[in-house]
Amino acid sequence: MTAFNLRKLLAERGEERYDLHARYVNHQLPRMLHTIGFDKTYVRAEGAYFWDDRGQDYLDMLAGFGVMGLGRHDPVVRQALHDVLDADLPDLTRFDCQPLPGLLAEKLLSYTPHLDRVFFGNSGTEAVETALKFARYATGKPRVLYCTHAFHGLTTGSLSVNGESGFRDGFAPLLPDTAIQMGDLAALERELKRGDVAGFVVEPIQGKGVHPTPPGFLRAAQELLHKHKALLIADEVQTGLGRTGDFFAYQHEGGVEPDLVCVAKSLSGGYIPVGATLGKDWIFKKVYSSMDRVLVHSASFGSNAQAMAAGLAVLSVMEDEEITARARHTGDLLRTRLAALIDKYELLHDVRGRGLMIGIEFGKPKSLGLRSRWTMLQAARKGLFAQMVVVPLLQRHHILTQVSGDHLEVIKLIPPLIIGEKEVDRFVNAFTAVMDDAHGGGGLMWDFGRTLLKSLPARS
Repeated sequence: MTAFNLRKLLAERGEERYDLHARYVNHQLPRMLHTIGFDKTYVRAEGAYFWDDRGQDYLDMLAGFGVMGLGRHDPVVRQALHDVLDADLPDLTRFDCQPLPGLLAEKLLSYTPHLDRVFFGNSGTEAVETALKFARYATGKPRVLYCTHAFHGLTTGSLSVNGESGFRDGFAPLLPDTAIQMGDLAALERELKRGDVAGFVVEPIQGKGVHPTPPGFLRAAQELLHKHKALLIADEVQTGLGRTGDFFAYQHEGGVEPDLVCVAKSLSGGYIPVGATLGKDWIFKKVYSSMDRVLVHSASFGSNAQAMAAGLAVLSVMEDEEITARARHTGDLLRTRLAALIDKYELLHDVRGRGLMIGIEFGKPKSLGLRSRWTMLQAARKGLFAQMVVVPLLQRHHILTQVSGDHLEVIKLIPPLIIGEKEVDRFVNAFTAVMDDAHGGGGLMWDFGRTLLKSLPARS
């Protein structure tokens, strides 16, 4: 029997974590973390909290970019994984039909009754890739429309419908896809009239900047798409599974029934990567039109037993603990308390979002002293002020957050959906303290801003 001992390995070499990444993985990650003071040594996690090697707790308002919808190490999901491993199932034989994929598909489809079938992959970007392929094949058309500033993943197909040039630069040629402004129905109709559009992929709330689609846009877009025999693809990778206070974010707007829906992130329970593409029966039957085409689209690890068990456990916990309703209630509370600060702080311009997907936007202040400092930062690199807020939230108040995108003065809050009033109080009190500092005479924040200006290259 092998002598491998994971606990021993981590005990012996865990302190090398940043050096190992610098040498063998992405060398810019530790460099960035060192620069902004995020180079912590986290050793334990539970629910909405981390603990570092000194025993200090940290409130997680990031949830692993939305993966940890139920927080870390939910006991029900954890037990389900123990159970599936102990069952010694004949997993991934490739030539049988195990029950777990069918059971998870059945459960997922119960939340969106107008859809009929599910393809299981391994990630959000793979769910989007599947939707792009299925839309093109089902319609016989090559082009997919998307929104400016959209984020749908980073593999080549999903990158083709990514609205941020910083991700796309240097990876051309991409697929023949076209961006429109979110909410611009005239632009959508103009592109559809060209007759080559397979579908329109859209986030009901954009992750970059936290911008909800305008009221009525999805329903009107759906009507235009179907008129021109094209498909509506809802990317619910981040917004789905209760994040916005509805099980799927598109359900906030009545009458919207996407032809394809992409799901991932929190369906995993934070343990096993899983992605899912839900769609209408006729689309799947067109793609898998004969026995010869039975494997025309597949995934090596798709539908594996651990991922399916995690997904089933996640949905069970969501129902038993009324997670979607909790996210709506807590999100309304947090957003209301933050919005009440707009009149108090001239640097704070907007608070938006739904449920526990909230964007906090900063903007140019009116007073001369603050305005000159703001202008100095903007001249060097847009987005530095938001980073100046994120850093003291972690360093002084032990709360992990993120800037919503490169060159954006927006902080995005996507905490575990299990947080409550205690966590809302902690965040609002910390954010208020940081804003007091930013609006004060000298302020440690502005000192940090000057440090950032010295260490980070200016970009347009």
